[in-house]
Order: sequence, then structure tokens, then C-alpha cells
Amino acid sequence: MELVNQIVASGSFRVAKEPLGFIKLLEWIFAIFAFATCGSYSGEFHLSVECVNRSESDLNIKVQFEYPFRLHQMYFDAPTCRNDWTERYFLTGDYSSSAEFFVTIAVFAFLYSAAATVVYIFFQPKYRENNKGPMIDFVVTVVFAFLWLVSSSAWAKGLADVKTATDPDEIIELIGACKEKENSCRALHDPIMSGLNTSVVFGFLNLILWGGNTWFVFKETGWTAPFGKQPAPAEEKAPAGVDPYVHGQAYNQELHYEQEGYGQQGGYQPDYNQQTYPQQGDYGQPVPTSFSNQM
Repeated sequence: MELVNQIVASGSFRVAKEPLGFIKLLEWIFAIFAFATCGSYSGEFHLSVECVNRSESDLNIKVQFEYPFRLHQMYFDAPTCRNDWTERYFLTGDYSSSAEFFVTIAVFAFLYSAAATVVYIFFQPKYRENNKGPMIDFVVTVVFAFLWLVSSSAWAKGLADVKTATDPDEIIELIGACKEKENSCRALHDPIMSGLNTSVVFGFLNLILWGGNTWFVFKETGWTAPFGKQPAPAEEKAPAGVDPYVHGQAYNQELHYEQEGYGQQGGYQPDYNQQTYPQQGDYGQPVPTSFSNQM
């Protein structure tokens, strides 16, 4: 309880509200629906074979089938309309490979989603340590997205074949007594396939979830950092109401004048306002300092 209280106090459960954790919870829930609707299915359909001799008829033949849909092992007995004899008929097809593959992927996806959710909530620092957790999570997510695509597509094709193999109208054509015109055969009850249709829907929903979650896990890996662009340096903005081009020229000219003034200050500059004093010559006569003074 102390560990849970510390985690709650630290706000680790907030990850469930973020896209990464929220989608992982949806994957966990949708995986349950996927394997539950397919793996627990059992259905049946009813036929009626009415012979010329009513005592030889069977007006309610039940044909049952279930997961994993090895239909070639499912059979039923139908009257031959000949002296109360019956004949055994087997359904056609074995669709266990696609069904079991679909359920297996759903179960493993459920287990991984549950484990990942626990890691997100209770071991978030360990998950981000050395960036190994996000990298492994990304690879596993991509693999599961691909497996959902393959398994859902295979099971959708398998379900279509199961519907054809369990169609009562197709089964009636296999019964020998129904090929005779004096006998009457009809379907009483079709199998209910809504649960299997739902499993296919959840399979493709899982594909969308796992495929979309690859982007959020990819961002956690840090591999997007090299693709980020450095922001451009901000340029000096001209004052309001001033043409930026003219402002740039004025700034360059001002800088040019300042540089020239600085260069002139470094050399000799005569000062014509400075007072000059007469100097003595070799014979004691004052020497004029300028032609204007002499005048």
C-alpha cells in the first residue's frame, strides 16, 4: 500500500490520460473482446427432411459447430427415407489455422498490453532509463501491428469460408434424400454469426490502435530529435512606420560613418583654433608661425 500511495502521490497515474497510456488501455480492452468473441463461439443450424413416408422423416435436425472450426470433424445424421435408415454427413473444411492464429495474437496482445500498462504506471523511470524501454516498446508495437493485419485478414477470409460451409441451403444439397423430388427438405434455422463478425471488427480495430500507437511510441524513443530544426536567429525589427529596406540602408551608412570617424581619430588632425606662439630664430628674430600672422 505504501508503494501505491507513493505512486499516486507522485502522479504516475497521469500516464493513463496521455495518448501513449490511454491507447495502451484500449488495446488491452479490445484484445479481450477479439479473442473472447472468437474463441468462445459455438453455433448451430436446424434442417428438416420430410420423406414421403412421414414416419421416416426427421423434421428437426440440429447441426452444431464451434471454435476452432474443424468442420470436417462435425457431423449429423439425416434420414435416407428408406426403412428408417439414417446416413451420417460431415461438414467440409478445416478453418482452425486462421481462427487459432487470430486468437493467439489476441491473447499475446492482451498480455503485452497489460504488462506495458503496469510498466508505464509503476516503473516509468525504469522504462525511460537509457531509452531502452521505448525502443523495445516501439519494435514490439510494430510487430504486433503487422501481426494484427495478417491475422485479421486471414480470419476474415476464414470466416467467409465458415459461413459458406455452414449455410443450411448448401448442406441440404449434400443429403441424398433431398435429391429425390418426392422428399421435401428445408432450412429451419440459420446459424447466428454476429459474434464472429464482431471478432473480425475488433481485429481490425486493434490493427488501427496498434498502428496508430507506433507514432506515440516512436516519439518516446527520441529518434525524432535529429530531424528537429534549429530556430532561425531573430532579425532586428525596424521601428513602426519605417520601411525596413530604408532602415537597413540608414543603419549601414551610420555604421560606415562611425568606422571612418574612428579611423580619422587615430591619425593626426590639425587644430586651427589652437593659439600659436612665436618662436625664436637663429638671430633672435621672431619667426612667424603662419603667413597670415606675417601679413
